[in-house]
Amino acid sequence: MRVLVTGGAGFIGSHLCERLLSEGHEVLAMDNLITGSIDNIANLAGNDNFTFIHHDVTNYIFMQGELDFIFHLASPASPADYLAFPIQTLKVGSLGTHKTLGLAMEKNAGFLLASTSEVYGDPLVHPQTEDYWGNVNPVGPRGVYDEAKRFAEALTFA
Repeated sequence: MRVLVTGGAGFIGSHLCERLLSEGHEVLAMDNLITGSIDNIANLAGNDNFTFIHHDVTNYIFMQGELDFIFHLASPASPADYLAFPIQTLKVGSLGTHKTLGLAMEKNAGFLLASTSEVYGDPLVHPQTEDYWGNVNPVGPRGVYDEAKRFAEALTFA
């Protein structure tokens, strides 16, 4: 399979790239490096089945050739990161998800959105079940991450 991992130079994305390569897949890792690091994927350099694409997924994504699957992991994920980059966090959850879904539709590729329990906000119950609607403060300090992921889920479902 030929797969795209957005956020491919992030902590989880880089490990996913390694796993997919070990299973024999061709892997394209896309990252704008706002919070990801080339150091996370340095060990993949020279692998003929690995390509790094320095690109911001909130912009149009042009990709030649077939694509079988997209793992959309791109997003600042730690509080320090999304507090430092609030607008970028909102954009990757909205525009980035829109662009990657558009690419998936164009290529007839499968799509996996990496989300978070943060879509429930500061939970009133623990653990949260799928029928729990959440307790999100959209203007609180964590609101940009929570709302970006909530929007990404709604967009993917739509």
